Amino acid sequence: MISSLIPVLVTGIQSREVLRVKRVFAPQTRRCWIPVTSTGMRRGDNPPYHPWVEIHPSHSGIVPKSTHGALRFEYYHLWSVLEPIASASVSSANEAKQAPEEMCASGFWSLEEEIMKLFNAVLGATALAAVSLASVQVYAQGYPERQITMVVPFAAGGPTDTVARLVAESMSKDLGQQIVVENVGGAGGSLGAGRVAAAEADGYTVLLHHIGMATSATLYRKLAYDTLNAFEYVGLVTDVPMTIVARKDMEANDLKGLVDYAKANADKVTVANAGIGAASHLCGMLFMSAIQTPLVTVPYKGTGPAMTDLLGGQVDIMCDQTTNTTKQIQGGTIKAYAVTSPERLEIFKDLPTVKEAGLESMTVGIWHGIYTPKGTPAEINERLSKSLQGALKDPNITARFAELGTKPSPETDATPAALKAKLESEITRWKPIIEAAGQYAD
Repeated sequence: MISSLIPVLVTGIQSREVLRVKRVFAPQTRRCWIPVTSTGMRRGDNPPYHPWVEIHPSHSGIVPKSTHGALRFEYYHLWSVLEPIASASVSSANEAKQAPEEMCASGFWSLEEEIMKLFNAVLGATALAAVSLASVQVYAQGYPERQITMVVPFAAGGPTDTVARLVAESMSKDLGQQIVVENVGGAGGSLGAGRVAAAEADGYTVLLHHIGMATSATLYRKLAYDTLNAFEYVGLVTDVPMTIVARKDMEANDLKGLVDYAKANADKVTVANAGIGAASHLCGMLFMSAIQTPLVTVPYKGTGPAMTDLLGGQVDIMCDQTTNTTKQIQGGTIKAYAVTSPERLEIFKDLPTVKEAGLESMTVGIWHGIYTPKGTPAEINERLSKSLQGALKDPNITARFAELGTKPSPETDATPAALKAKLESEITRWKPIIEAAGQYAD
């Protein structure tokens, strides 16, 4: 049925819309465009808003989705009932107003009739009446009504898991529903991210990921999702400094000495990391790039085993988050050389920054952010963002983060826009570094 409607959709559409229609009607996606408003199908002379609705496969169930533009619009998942016509999402009002009037003319309303028949058959007349300006807002106002799952794409007990559990506990109090942390480790965090990308876009599955969200876009040449287009954004959580550390009996006593030792013994010096894509792996690559010397990398299955071997002297160097190295540094069981933050840390006042030690290009933090699946209603993302902002002002989180050598992100960064900008800029920053190292995960 959908294939028979394609000529109707293409006729009269401006050239840029034709390209979009041709693109979305690829066999694997089967997408089409129809004009619709929040009060049902309409036509007329120069209506003030005439939005275009994109139909595409999605997840099962009938769930109110997103809103965009000057008017509020709603779409429903219908994938479980109608395979070709699964869900509809509205383009911006600005784009909508550019739609030509001839699409309201002859030939078009046969499409309207087909869509209306489908809606009537599946949802019934009462469901059609529910497509109103207020329905999405009502849905968001009732959120959350049940437990939320926060996916952490790394093993339990690691630095990212520690951050997630602190934030989840505080946000749970504000939201009035428990946020349960689920560890879905593997493939440098891409398995967990993929799990959220494929989840229902209803706000009940969220992702807390670190800088690996940006680097995986280059590390993995065949990701199961499009990093920049598979998620919505909630906000930044924290920017954890890294520490350059070594086995306790390492010969060098300062960072310059460590660099000289590494260059002189490049074929023997080992750099541990928690696996491809882990923060320690990224920092290790940055260290080798900064000193312009490739070293022997030793990947482990998690931060714990890597730190265990560093403590035992089986490996030489590691670069990891303060959330993982603070206790060992304070206990004197490993040797610390520098922090990667722009300024010295309160808990390590005697530890120089990489800039002070001559490796300014190593200034980096392991930033963490919260994401939701693409298509999650904007109202829900905003609710989560407000909850995150409140959590980051929680005295308990501030104190615990300080103990771990980090700080909560300021309110201006705990926003969807700030996280989106950060992700885009970090993908650009890390792409040449990873390509130069030639260390891909697939």
